[in-house]
Amino acid sequence: MKRKLIHVAAAAIKNSAGEILIARRSEDQHQGGLWEFPGGKVEQGESALAALSRELHEELGIEVKEARPLIKVPYHYTDKSVLLDVFEVSAFDGEAWGKEGQPIRWVAKGELDSFAFPAANAPILNACLLPKCIAITPDLSDVDALVDFVEQALSNGAEGVMLRAHYLPVYDFEGAYKRIKGMLEGTAIPLIVNSSLEVAETLKADALHLSSSRLLDLNKRSQFSGRWLSASCHSLEQIEMAVTKDLDFVSLSPVLKTRSHPHAIPLGWELFQQMVDSCSIPVYALGGVSHRLLEQAVNCGAQGVAGISAWSQDLEE
Repeated sequence: MKRKLIHVAAAAIKNSAGEILIARRSEDQHQGGLWEFPGGKVEQGESALAALSRELHEELGIEVKEARPLIKVPYHYTDKSVLLDVFEVSAFDGEAWGKEGQPIRWVAKGELDSFAFPAANAPILNACLLPKCIAITPDLSDVDALVDFVEQALSNGAEGVMLRAHYLPVYDFEGAYKRIKGMLEGTAIPLIVNSSLEVAETLKADALHLSSSRLLDLNKRSQFSGRWLSASCHSLEQIEMAVTKDLDFVSLSPVLKTRSHPHAIPLGWELFQQMVDSCSIPVYALGGVSHRLLEQAVNCGAQGVAGISAWSQDLEE
């Protein structure tokens, strides 16, 4: 029996304080009592953005002024399939209130994890929490040089750091991790380790990024005890594997030609967008991209961009 497809537009609405608006489903609804991101069904002949604007006016009494794509989440129930077309709303007119009697709350990003959401909302939650620009450390064999790179990347606007240092002995890798973690203490900037599962567990890391070969070797999500588990992907098959194994996000590369892998065939933006559209978890553009291409990546459905070389120079040049 063919499932009925329901197209839903939803919003991660941000206020000037950076808080995100969530609403609670009524008890008589499917998955009642859980919190969700506001929105509603897309009607026949209506664009997702038009539907979102209409729903937010009807439900919350606000007029959308600025919105951009955040993530598309296909989700399958036993009797129906839902496509959640999610936008990030960064500007609106009016003061939001529950026009239909639904409780609403403005919540700091760091507190979103403490609310219960429907399972289909998990990728949206992750997309709200993850940074837009991740700096990946180059393969340096000196801990001081790694720390210097991270300091420069942060000063140039990096919102996340991935420690990738395959040439370092394990002892030095652990030392670099502790020093960088100390630098980031008191901030919301995540530190992601690109390493084996064993090293990440030893460090009690909060975030682990697996190579595509390590993704293949991963048996189940619960092998990692941290908050974030991600992987490098280069094909649709690897993306599907990451989704099946319940990872939180992936990087997809190479988008463009790179100096580090001159013989690798780039995906190009068109194929990249097609692959992102088929993925139900956040995707970072990697390979030949920098923060200057963030808007293009986001318009292709990406969570953001990740890279190495762009952060080793002044991005304001």
